[in-house]
Amino acid sequence: MAYSRRMTVYIDDMYRYAVGEFRGMRMSHMIADSDAELHAMAVRIGMKPEWFQGDHYDVPLPRRELAIDAGAVAITYRQAGAMRRRRVVEGHCGEPGMAVAWYAAWLRR
Repeated sequence: MAYSRRMTVYIDDMYRYAVGEFRGMRMSHMIADSDAELHAMAVRIGMKPEWFQGDHYDVPLPRRELAIDAGAVAITYRQAGAMRRRRVVEGHCGEPGMAVAWYAAWLRR
């Protein structure tokens, strides 16, 4: 199945893991195929531009729910890592359901 270039913002479940804890908050990564789309969602949920981490936002749990309500797609922490790598390599995040398999194949190349 070919990847469709629909624009989507994704938000992971990093908050479920110890690595997702920061200063007493539980955080998630928010990613997208384009910085413009990512920044637009960030503004929509009350994030500041200076909180941008180069390819993602670290989003506190209450704002994660706002992002999902605004249309962000919930993904796993593992999918987010693979999708972030794919964006660097191919210029897009790809589909969440294919992310881990794509990453495994990329590592084997």
